Amino acid sequence: MGHNMISLKDAHQQFIGHLKGRGRASATILAYGKDIEQLVSHLQSLGKEDANAVETTDLQIFMDKLSKEAYTAKSISRKTNSTKTFFKFLKSSGIIEDDPARGLEHPKFENKPPRILSELEYRALRDVARSDLRMFAIIELFLQTGIRIGELAKITVDDVTLEGPTSVLHIKQAEGAVERTIPLNKPAVEALKRYLEVRPQTQNKTLFVTKTGKPLLIRNIRTAIDRYFRLAGISGAKVNDLRHTWIAHHLKSGTSLLLISKLAGHKRVSTTERYLQFITGVTNEGKVQLEEL
Repeated sequence: MGHNMISLKDAHQQFIGHLKGRGRASATILAYGKDIEQLVSHLQSLGKEDANAVETTDLQIFMDKLSKEAYTAKSISRKTNSTKTFFKFLKSSGIIEDDPARGLEHPKFENKPPRILSELEYRALRDVARSDLRMFAIIELFLQTGIRIGELAKITVDDVTLEGPTSVLHIKQAEGAVERTIPLNKPAVEALKRYLEVRPQTQNKTLFVTKTGKPLLIRNIRTAIDRYFRLAGISGAKVNDLRHTWIAHHLKSGTSLLLISKLAGHKRVSTTERYLQFITGVTNEGKVQLEEL
């Protein structure tokens, strides 16, 4: 069957025009537009220019890639919706013959309880990483601030204030990140100062860089931490569990729910509240406040 080739870029423009024509809210149009733009550039990187050449597996690979990049299941679900709406429009307008997004599945929400490290475990983790100043600073930052891996990878040198009366880390507004300022305690400050002394001289502003001064990518951070989990004898833990551990230990030590929620960058306090059911499992010795470690 001969169909007209239409570039994904043009299809994207037509889709936006279609949404505007239907009087959708500008925030909705913006969200759809961003999601599809991200999808289109991914497909183009695979060498797919023609909207008719897109297959379901291409879309599934894109969604899997997002989950590896620390997007939440909720956020991926929204992008899945945008993708389905986009291709449904292309099919109903006769631009494509087959809808590749029809078979695209929404992410499965994991309801497994978070893996919360015991005090013994995170002491072991810090001990094995101590000789690697960069990794030690990364682990310390996760344990002392509860930030997400996607947020950590984006921190610049200017986001960290270590001198003066209060030491803070500023997290900028981004996809999956709520803008906030997190106080840094003494262990975090010391670990960062030690790392900054050995950090390669580079024009790049990203805080955590490779030996050649390039930004350290999410996947490199994840691989390195997995390696340290193994060395510390910690099984069944992922990077994000360091965030879970931070939240749980703060709840355990009596920090207010609202404050934890704000520092964690949760959009709703109910997200933070869900952790209350898990903290009874933390042993009594886990009562030690993170500040004292």
